[in-house]
Amino acid sequence: MSSSQQHGPVFAPGSPRQVAVIGAGVVGLSCAWFLQEAGVQVTVYERDTAGAGASWGNAGWLTPALTAPLPEPAVLRYGLRAVLSPRSPVYLPLRADGALLRFLTGFVAHSTARRWRAGMAAYVPLNERALEAFDVLAAAGVPAVTHPARPFLACFRREREAERLCGELEAIRDAGQEVSGHPITGWQARALEPALTDRVCAAVQIHGQRYLHPPEFVRSLAYAVRNRGGELVEGVGVSDLQHVSGGITVVTSSGERLWHDAVVVATGAELGRLAGRFGVRQPVQAGRGYSFSVPAHQMPGGPLYFPAQRVACTPLGDRLRVAGMMEFRRHGDPLDPRRVAAIVDAVRPFLTGVDLDDRRNEWVGSRPCTPDGLPLAGATASPRVFVAGGHGMWGIALGPITGQLVAQTVLKGEAPPELSPFDPLR
Repeated sequence: MSSSQQHGPVFAPGSPRQVAVIGAGVVGLSCAWFLQEAGVQVTVYERDTAGAGASWGNAGWLTPALTAPLPEPAVLRYGLRAVLSPRSPVYLPLRADGALLRFLTGFVAHSTARRWRAGMAAYVPLNERALEAFDVLAAAGVPAVTHPARPFLACFRREREAERLCGELEAIRDAGQEVSGHPITGWQARALEPALTDRVCAAVQIHGQRYLHPPEFVRSLAYAVRNRGGELVEGVGVSDLQHVSGGITVVTSSGERLWHDAVVVATGAELGRLAGRFGVRQPVQAGRGYSFSVPAHQMPGGPLYFPAQRVACTPLGDRLRVAGMMEFRRHGDPLDPRRVAAIVDAVRPFLTGVDLDDRRNEWVGSRPCTPDGLPLAGATASPRVFVAGGHGMWGIALGPITGQLVAQTVLKGEAPPELSPFDPLR
């Protein structure tokens, strides 16, 4: 039992006591859990089921050493021909879409070394506390396990590709982020991880990282929120938020009107639909990723990363989750089997003892991306509406620390310094 539960709620004058959280992914559930730490009564609204969105199918990596802004100079190396191919790691189907054009224009503008350094410096304070936030949840009894990534290997066909990643890690160190890693030869990588073939000619071993089973973790967090007295309303969408005297009304898709002191919008790639009218102007685009699971005769001992192919492999229980790709399509568009085939073809030369043809749980999910690669976390133009989202590929890794800091913002009416760069009104 937490100290707040032992001694009863302690509220600052005027702080909210009944808060709605919209979205039951890892970010929304983390916000709910940390609000409960202060004795707040929480209701979580989820139009599907807990964790059904981008939280469900991702690689499950807790890798502060790699958590960085998505817009980077390397993005500009992709030519138009590359991004228009459905077999490319980054895929952009052509369509007439003003919102997508606005997002891409901003994304390209932020893909410079100077802006990447500024964004990386903003991430450092969150990255430093990211794993600690998982430990806080575990110490309070959230029944979910994080695993040390031993080893965590980034694998390459050529030595010069590994040198490029070492340069990126050095840039992350220069921004103030602690990173412990070093290059190794292909045979050293294969000795550490027999699931690799001799097509892996170089690797970078990164220390101090973790991973988890995303569906299990989200289920555990949802259970913990319910077990502490929170209400999780699944299968109910939210169509509107309206100010009323002394609070905010959540209008559900079925027409119900439910009063709360405040609300946190954590709806992933659809964050702008509810938050836009409260001053949040940054576009949030669905950067869709794919995953599936396969059996392995000899399960890798830890996560494997293939940066050139944009593919991540994670041992989850008795199957290997294979995840990757980035495509900018509409949230809700159907799974594109060509993208699954592209992942299979990209990773097949590098793995042995893995049956890539026995795929289960083929999945596509919409990772919420912003043009500058930074999350949106904190207060809006309304003193009763807050947002938490836009983490791109890092929603699992940064979900708990985001929830902890956003909860502080809701309770105190003032954002902690770590959230300053992520102001939703920027």
